[in-house]
Amino acid sequence: MSKTALDAAKKFLLLGQCVPTVKQNAAKIRVKRLELDENLLMYFRKDEFYYCHDPDKKCKTGDIVLIQSLPHKLTKLITHEVKEVVYPFGDITDPITGKKVAKERYREDIEKQSELYGKLESSFDYEKAPPRGWQDGKKDFTSKPTYTKFHVFDENDPYAI
Repeated sequence: MSKTALDAAKKFLLLGQCVPTVKQNAAKIRVKRLELDENLLMYFRKDEFYYCHDPDKKCKTGDIVLIQSLPHKLTKLITHEVKEVVYPFGDITDPITGKKVAKERYREDIEKQSELYGKLESSFDYEKAPPRGWQDGKKDFTSKPTYTKFHVFDENDPYAI
């Protein structure tokens, strides 16, 4: 990609996925791009990482978000800001129809089938399910800082990878 094309791409909105980070008031976003190999004439995936200003903690790990470059850098690393969360993690929406999806089927089709054949008591009800994040600190540790454990110490840190 040419230098002018890269500069123009940084001014527009970028779509990426939020990944774990240890920075405070910032989110680390992975943007997937395709890069042309001139010798093979094939495109290969190249991931670029951006640190985005997110003081409200709008995005969590795994969310698909829109980011936009800031007019001036906040710090040496933070160059973009989170505009909005497009798709929250775990709540999958078909982008064409706008319907909610569970596995490979639409949720409303699953509900219609359960009405026809009788609803099982053990079936999951999406309408009564609490929103994502209600187990934060109990079973959901995505908000905790993660890091790679390089040394073994006597005390065990549950957030180390």
